[in-house]
Amino acid sequence: MGIWRALTHSAVSTTPASEDPDLCGRTYAIPFGEVWDAVVRLTAGGLKGWKMVRWDDDVGLVEAEAQSPLLTMTADVAVSVTLDGNAQTRVDVKARKRGRGGDLGANRRRVRRFVRALDKQLNASAEQILRVGTAA
Repeated sequence: MGIWRALTHSAVSTTPASEDPDLCGRTYAIPFGEVWDAVVRLTAGGLKGWKMVRWDDDVGLVEAEAQSPLLTMTADVAVSVTLDGNAQTRVDVKARKRGRGGDLGANRRRVRRFVRALDKQLNASAEQILRVGTAA
């Protein structure tokens, strides 16, 4: 990440087509309910500095606030849990820093930590974490 981007960008989101491997999100060969429950556990206090604000299991969306441990920077985070076209569970994350100025890369790191914590919470094996465009 370049210095200009760190100083001027305040939001990141995952997408399967991202060139940044940390921002590809996840597609799991794990039932929706298990993934949803893990996302709720993590955002409701399972991650330090995170606080769940709202959730809607009908649309598969959790909204949370995440406080940076060293800086007094708060981000609004949205975690989407859906089924993809192959009926696999897809998780995408959006994080936006509140206020003005860049986030110094904090949201990219926050998303990366969340996805890795979700993998661990699910005890997901390499076979259960699918590459986009591959079958289980």
